Amino acid sequence: MSATAGPAPTLRLRLAARGLDTVTLLVLPAALVILALFLYPFLYGLWLSFRPKDGSLLGNYGRFFSDPFLYDTIWTTMRLAVPVTVLNLLLALPVAFRVRLMRRQRLLTTILILPITLGTVLVAEGMLFYFGAQGWFSRTVMTLGLSSGPVKLTNSYTGVFLSLLITGFPFTFLLTLSYVTGIDSSLEQAAATLGAGPRSRFRHIFLPLLLPGLAITFCLSFVQAYSVFPSAVLVGEPARITRVISIAAYQAAFEEYDYSMASAIAMIMGFTQLAVVVAVLASRQLAYRGPAGGGKG
Repeated sequence: MSATAGPAPTLRLRLAARGLDTVTLLVLPAALVILALFLYPFLYGLWLSFRPKDGSLLGNYGRFFSDPFLYDTIWTTMRLAVPVTVLNLLLALPVAFRVRLMRRQRLLTTILILPITLGTVLVAEGMLFYFGAQGWFSRTVMTLGLSSGPVKLTNSYTGVFLSLLITGFPFTFLLTLSYVTGIDSSLEQAAATLGAGPRSRFRHIFLPLLLPGLAITFCLSFVQAYSVFPSAVLVGEPARITRVISIAAYQAAFEEYDYSMASAIAMIMGFTQLAVVVAVLASRQLAYRGPAGGGKG
């Protein structure tokens, strides 16, 4: 005797079976807003980059890569963003390990992330007064007899590097701290019980678990540093040593009024960032392939 077929599931049940319940659908309006705010400008800029003044399809890109004054901005930006990101990670990692063991963790964390509340422009203005030729740093160095003349660290590569380091460290530190505190402390205790020293525990337990998370931290910090513009103008030398790719895009748009070329430079800027991010995220798969239960890393 054949069993009778039950009633067909409703649309709501079918969507819920695929993970699209009522709560999930509430995210849909926000997703549409994000698409409107980010996806449309990107597609419009990409389309505009293929409409140069000379009428050729790839004219803007050919002009960019044939002019050393333009394509050298990629290398200039990389010379700033990559070392700053690496140094911020190297500084944030030991500080995060120290902070996680302190009682007043929130107070120290608040102090460390204070520069992020100032903004790039205020930090740059402060650096002009402190690291300028007549600033406190220069006067202190001359008073101590360490230099016979004024020491000027602004309007140079060093000035932009320091500015990115100051404004980028809080962001990198917060991300690193979240991964460090997310690792189960019982793993370290078990290793210590078995006789592993601090270096061995860091090398064989913490580092493998942290590397995937540090890769994500590197990517986010790199993207933040790569988009440098105010620092390169205020405390750098925007016509020469710190002429980054964002300055080239700005000049094309607001000095030459060539929005098609500016869009092409912006696309190149985005794809060069994406290439570094993809390379870093792809390499993290080689770091740790064990179970994912060790923590956030």
